Amino acid sequence: MSKKIPVVIIDLREASVARQSHIQGAISIPAGQLVNYQAKFPKIKSAPIVLYAENTAVAERAFKVVRGWGYSKTAVLKDNFNGWVQAKGLVSKGSLTSEIVYIPKPVPGEINARKFAAIASKLPSDVFILDARDVDETKTGMLKGAVNIPTQDIIYRLNEIPRNKKIIIHCKTGTRASMAYETLKQNGYKVEFLNKKIKIDANGSFKIGS
Repeated sequence: MSKKIPVVIIDLREASVARQSHIQGAISIPAGQLVNYQAKFPKIKSAPIVLYAENTAVAERAFKVVRGWGYSKTAVLKDNFNGWVQAKGLVSKGSLTSEIVYIPKPVPGEINARKFAAIASKLPSDVFILDARDVDETKTGMLKGAVNIPTQDIIYRLNEIPRNKKIIIHCKTGTRASMAYETLKQNGYKVEFLNKKIKIDANGSFKIGS
């Protein structure tokens, strides 16, 4: 993952396991020690945070803790580290830092809310809206004309994403959309993503938050 993307990625596995192989740029905080790190988390509660562990149950317990601290853009990486490897994400070996450094800055590829809303309302013929949420999240509603491909599946389904259109990505909070953006950018697509929360109703109407 590009270091230009201001996302806090936390490896919840034991440090000895994480050192063997981890997501590039990840921070090591073993799940059993997470509660001791609250004061070290970013002061900005809107900081995007991605968690992964050895299994989903561990990651989801950590998710509840971090969300309970007020971090609204927290997400669990589906299928955890193994899923990332299978999706050909960038990995590193060696020691990880346990210091969380979050510096908000303009994000490459970010589309502003007003422009996104205009596109989502009209869906121009030269635009492809990619819904990067997990399948179960789309059951409450999808944008009209959007296509759902979960972030972790994109690398396997590039043939379903047109190269002759502008790709606009959204998820639920912007965190996974930024990861999807990186995947498509690396594969030569013209792409932007919504780096904000969005709530979509069953009829396709939507509301963009912070």
